Amino acid sequence: MNHEVQEEPKTSSNRESQLDLFSLIGGSWPPAPREPERQYGTVPRTPKKTLQYAHERVKSVNLLNHIVPDRRKKPVFNSSSSSNFYTKMVHDTKKIETGVLVDVGGNGIPEELYDTPSLGSPRSIPRWQERQSPIHLQDDIGVGSLVEVATDVNQHYYGVVRWIGIIDDTATAGVELEQNVCGLGDGIRNGQRLFPCAPGRALFVPLALCRRDARFRDTPPPERHLRNEEHFDQPDCPVVPGVVPPLNSLGDLAGKNRGIQGHHNSCYLDATLFAMFTFTSVFDALLYRPPEPEDSPHYSEVQRVLREEIVNPLRRHGYVRADRVMKLRTLLERLSDVPGLTSEEKDPEEFLNGLVAQLLRAEPFLKLSSGQESYCYQLFVEKDEHVTLPSVQQLLEQSFATSGVKLSEVPAAFIIQMPRFGKNYKLYQRVLPSPLLDVTDLIEGLPRQCAVCGSLARWECSACVTGGALDTGALCTSCLRLAHATRPTHKATPLARCEEYANILESCPVPRVYMELFAVLCIETSHYVAFVKTGVAHDAPWCFFDSMADRKGERNGYNIPEIIEIEELAGWVSDEGGRALHASAPHDRLLPAHAKRLLADAYMCFYRSPDVAMYR
Repeated sequence: MNHEVQEEPKTSSNRESQLDLFSLIGGSWPPAPREPERQYGTVPRTPKKTLQYAHERVKSVNLLNHIVPDRRKKPVFNSSSSSNFYTKMVHDTKKIETGVLVDVGGNGIPEELYDTPSLGSPRSIPRWQERQSPIHLQDDIGVGSLVEVATDVNQHYYGVVRWIGIIDDTATAGVELEQNVCGLGDGIRNGQRLFPCAPGRALFVPLALCRRDARFRDTPPPERHLRNEEHFDQPDCPVVPGVVPPLNSLGDLAGKNRGIQGHHNSCYLDATLFAMFTFTSVFDALLYRPPEPEDSPHYSEVQRVLREEIVNPLRRHGYVRADRVMKLRTLLERLSDVPGLTSEEKDPEEFLNGLVAQLLRAEPFLKLSSGQESYCYQLFVEKDEHVTLPSVQQLLEQSFATSGVKLSEVPAAFIIQMPRFGKNYKLYQRVLPSPLLDVTDLIEGLPRQCAVCGSLARWECSACVTGGALDTGALCTSCLRLAHATRPTHKATPLARCEEYANILESCPVPRVYMELFAVLCIETSHYVAFVKTGVAHDAPWCFFDSMADRKGERNGYNIPEIIEIEELAGWVSDEGGRALHASAPHDRLLPAHAKRLLADAYMCFYRSPDVAMYR
């Protein structure tokens, strides 16, 4: 390399070249504490914060000196000897598109189910440069690769390669970083857009300084226990691209080796995914929303694994092998701030927070009149000692009456957490899941019926609410005057209404808005199972799903998932049938096994509004 790079005296022109090097990385390069690496299944890292350390000291004028090609060797580039290597950039917008690489395989063998991008550029790299960067050639970095760029101040920057090109005889990578860095751009260089991304995430750096993301290296292959010769009797689980609609009936799905195979404390995720995607499309927007600039660089890969390796195989073949689910768990473990998703016992709301809220950035399912948004609603109520079998309808209205908030719109999906905390504490020993949820009185702005005369209500008085039933607090003007004549301390508030419908509703019955129960997650001790409605019809049968219903082999064996049709469940959740069953079996041990799980172990109820879901 000595014949390529010549020494230059340290003059003012040399300082100008250092400024060009600052421009080379597209902005400031602040030092920050190094994030410790960790291995699969160990204590997770702490959440990363936005990198804005403009006030901190840097070690030299040439900020590129802090970027080194190997973490184990940290040479400091001499600005005078490297001025010819990193020269002024000339852009070539040609780029090579491949899939996003997530290397979760081990033993140096690439995972065959993931794309492996090869190194490419608009023109060949000079041989002198190839000899200079053997690490890069071994890592085989290409567009779509997950990479890290190390610095000599023990800081690592992670991102996805979005563009590769030759810039004045230097192979250069355009990297979209995971988080914003003060001073970086949005993929535009010298007025030319090379790739789109959110502002503050576009880093242009010599390709030789990029390495494979160490967080996804040397991960033990999760399917190792499934590849033993003695376990070849398991059903196949191919990748299914494209669009596969949800099932509309149970069909031949019942039986063993059906559903999602559990593995290593995955029941919280298996039951939730089965409930969300098998027989309903209310959550399908998560599978098909195009990426946006504000999304994580890993958004498309997480979405692809969820859609093509879990949901589509489940809907088409009725079976998802555990290694497919482990790929999603590994991505969530490494990319979200929810720790322990690949090994520890978790609750469904933690999984929803990591996948739906953080990585897929879905629009919140619930929007409250207070301005708050959420993906599920936790019931907070005071226990009524006179009630032994409350329904979800009663508890929901009581919770809303206590909080004083309402929903600002009808949700497409309504996920309700029961008044319990984990597996140890339950406010009520049994809860009856309401098959239909009347949300008319929970929605702000919907027309409501007067509790006394049945006409259109104009006022609402929270003090008049009896038994937690919100409909008892809605009154028309004349009934309010009569009711408050003897209740001088009560204060009523006017109801928001649309004048366009006021005259029509004065002479017509006030319509009610209902949501349909389609799934119930239950937990007994520390194991989650799911009851799911197998279709959209009102009388569609229900099924019971357990991802770890049976097991073959011991330590090196595998779990067997099972789906069972439950014909009696529609009667259990009806108000009359549920209360008759509750009265006939005062002790849990007297209940049928599945009825006991449904009534005594309910953890989360899923409701849907098919009409609203069509417009989401």
